[in-house]
Amino acid sequence: MAIPVERTRTPRPRPAEKDLGFGRWFTDHLFRVDWTEGKGWHDARVEPYRPIPLDPAASALHYGQAIFEGLKVFRHRDGLRLYRPRDHAARLAASARRLCMPEPDPALLLEGVRALVRADAEWMPSGPGTAFYVRPVMFATEPFLGVRPSHAYTLLVLISPVAGYFSGPPRPLRIWVERSRSRAAPGGIGGAKAAANYAASLLAAEEAKEHGFDQVLWLDGSEHRFLEEIGTMNVLAQLGGAVVTPSLEGTILAGVTRASVIQLLREWRVPVEERRLALDELVEAARAGRLEGLFGTGTAAVVAPIGEVAWEGSALSLPPGGAGSLGERLRAEIAAIQRGDAPDRHGWLEPV
Repeated sequence: MAIPVERTRTPRPRPAEKDLGFGRWFTDHLFRVDWTEGKGWHDARVEPYRPIPLDPAASALHYGQAIFEGLKVFRHRDGLRLYRPRDHAARLAASARRLCMPEPDPALLLEGVRALVRADAEWMPSGPGTAFYVRPVMFATEPFLGVRPSHAYTLLVLISPVAGYFSGPPRPLRIWVERSRSRAAPGGIGGAKAAANYAASLLAAEEAKEHGFDQVLWLDGSEHRFLEEIGTMNVLAQLGGAVVTPSLEGTILAGVTRASVIQLLREWRVPVEERRLALDELVEAARAGRLEGLFGTGTAAVVAPIGEVAWEGSALSLPPGGAGSLGERLRAEIAAIQRGDAPDRHGWLEPV
């Protein structure tokens, strides 16, 4: 399908690669498509990046029907490549279903992403660890004050040229365990990439950062015993030769990088257990010398080693996640596949 492109007449300033950071800069254009009841998805186009008008009574502002995704594009010697775009499109559709929103057409969404990336390809950075971070976001736009699903929605796709997610040189992260607040609850929307889930995480994350920690380890919302997520990442633990990660039971996001890591581990004949993992089990494993490592996985950070996990009156120091560690091996393998330095045996990459 052909996506019409309206080129900007006022190009935005481009940052130096040393100043990229993460999510601070946006390219010249965005992709937009709208949905209205009775008409479906319509008017798909690439247009200049600019503010959009939004009615003060728009449903998203009052009732929280807002979801998003995040995927990456990498520079190869022969062009640009999307990393697992179909998995991200499928997850956006699943998030839409859970929030009673119309599912975006995956073919239309991915063609829109490609058209946008082609329009702004000159923004693609080339330095080590850089990429395009592509952000689809969908929200309710009908001006209506009543608790029901909106009859109108807008789906936008933005591009941010990025470097690493965490500032400074690579290092093991310090994580604070949140033992009273909850990010999500059984039967809720924790498994959807909904804006509300991230709003629920902000207060605890800010308090953790004020005390020198990088992020929060969330426990389950019922008993506050079982590991769920680390900030915006899935969590995996090396326990006695196996890797254990919380099972997908509706309260945590089905991470695309998590799925990549699990597939690689099984190919490497590393046992993987998807099950509930209690904080007490982590403590006992550390005391017995069986806790070999802890790391988070996500689109933004890829694989991030955890150096310390702390909570009131207690702390666990973990083995460094440097060269030779399983986490570093996974990070290096995924990064090599993404950049075309290792063969893509799984069909994870797609051309723009």
